[in-house]
Amino acid sequence: MSDAHGRFDGPSNGKPPREKAFNVPLVVLLIALSMPVLFYFQRQLPDMGMSMAFAPADLEQGRWGGLLTAMLLHGGWTHAIMNAVAAVAFGSPVARLFGGRMGPTVFLLFYVACGVLAALAYGLIHWGSTEPMVGASGAVFGLIGAATRLMGGQGRVLALTDRHVIGAAIAWMAVNAVTGLIGYAPGAEGARIAWEAHAVGFVVGLLAIGPLARLFGKGVVVGE
Repeated sequence: MSDAHGRFDGPSNGKPPREKAFNVPLVVLLIALSMPVLFYFQRQLPDMGMSMAFAPADLEQGRWGGLLTAMLLHGGWTHAIMNAVAAVAFGSPVARLFGGRMGPTVFLLFYVACGVLAALAYGLIHWGSTEPMVGASGAVFGLIGAATRLMGGQGRVLALTDRHVIGAAIAWMAVNAVTGLIGYAPGAEGARIAWEAHAVGFVVGLLAIGPLARLFGKGVVVGE
């Protein structure tokens, strides 16, 4: 923009800066795209991938692999696509928080940890059950929990006691509990909803984002 003397107060090339139309961190985009892609291949398996699902009974039998592999499976196209969309929406601000070359690795490990701990908690709550559980929802809820402390923070991680964080956390848990009680959610395809895993994933993300931001978020201020 020029003033009365014809001076230009903008970029030297005279062109206004352009925002990226699609500004999703690569690691988030790859995770989101993997969900429908993996579900396509899951549908080609004779058992629909149920041999890689997680059942609480696996824990007492020493089978721990399902805690991780269940995150690669979904119950239907709607389930996979909804988790992919949520991963993009809530994972993007979290991934941007972790700068530097280690950022994508930290984000991926955080995502996986949320999913594994969510499944583990579900297994402990329903100890001995043989009902299989699939989906990346526990990990995605971890991203939602982390993003809850970033929304409106203008570059800082809000404190756990911030009224916006408390209000959003109550709202998310209320919706999750109601969904679990009525036993219906889009994409569930009639299956039982593992709302306990969602809740644990959310809490893990909510709590972990503070310490992780201090360690890996360059110049990030974390609320007390």
